[in-house]
Amino acid sequence: MTYSWQNILIGQGSSVKDALRIIDQEALRVGLVIDENQKLLGMVTDGDVRRGILRGISLDAPITKVMNSQPRVALASSSKEELLKLMEKLDILSIPLVDDEGHVVGLQTLRESLLAPVYDNPVFIMAGGFGTRLRPLTDDCPKPMLKVGDKPMLETLILNFKKAGFHNFYISTHYLPSVIHDYFSDGKHLDVSITYVHEETPLGTGGALGLLPANLADLPVILMNGDVLTSINFKKVLDFHNDSNPAATMCVREYEYQVPYGVIEGEGHKITGMVEKPIHRFFINAGIYVVSQEMLKSVNKNERIDMPTLLERHIELGKDILKFPVHEYWLDIGRMDDFNRAQKDFKMLGM
Repeated sequence: MTYSWQNILIGQGSSVKDALRIIDQEALRVGLVIDENQKLLGMVTDGDVRRGILRGISLDAPITKVMNSQPRVALASSSKEELLKLMEKLDILSIPLVDDEGHVVGLQTLRESLLAPVYDNPVFIMAGGFGTRLRPLTDDCPKPMLKVGDKPMLETLILNFKKAGFHNFYISTHYLPSVIHDYFSDGKHLDVSITYVHEETPLGTGGALGLLPANLADLPVILMNGDVLTSINFKKVLDFHNDSNPAATMCVREYEYQVPYGVIEGEGHKITGMVEKPIHRFFINAGIYVVSQEMLKSVNKNERIDMPTLLERHIELGKDILKFPVHEYWLDIGRMDDFNRAQKDFKMLGM
């Protein structure tokens, strides 16, 4: 059943009878009372109308007599996960969405939140590295298969993608591939599809794209390192890429570096200024990409190339390469202290 939230907007001058007609006609079973500037004044359900009638309020009375004038609302920028948690906590079936100034811009329903979208976009995970900086843990185990919490980090990554609606996975292997194959097989026990591509020699993150089958769905591919722990909203990344349609989108993370000394500015021998322990901010590569089919097909089979080099090649050709800032939790598990931190963060985040 489809609906349009615009159809449930009720002017503040409407009667109870007018509101009841809208509530009965629309699938949402709720009405949003607004002023002439579309600011939310209240919310009304058929239950509110029935209770008003029992109190002796006429059907010709203004809707303001029966509406809930203090409904719970959420900002339109809230994630679907945040809205779902809020509705479950408050035990409500829907929540109005407003902008920063209180204008109604939508309505999120519990049913809509529970219906997970399905994406056919291939998800390509790099899992072939040696993980030398994590030895001896990686002497007989590929780094993505190291357990963070109670499961391998690669499994956590796949399950996070699955939760977001992705089901079509490709995993690139090189070092100890049988450990990964034996654990995941074809992915059926996780209710996903997993296909493996094997690098006989390391090809780099960009070069591995050349091993993907030629009959992939004509959709952007999400490419990600298998040693990243993150709570990023993959749907938002894909939506951003699809809206702009670049050759590729790179997820980036802001990184701060504070100089531990006072920095002196000057011209020749003359001091023109002093900055005490300045902080410099940069965007760093988060190891998550969305790649167009155009870029994918530009990589030759068994060509060795890293993603930054591949992206630079397309920038030189005049192609658009966009960055998507990651504000959610993100950790690149490259060293032992990263791995130890991940164990603590995993419990705290409930991942």
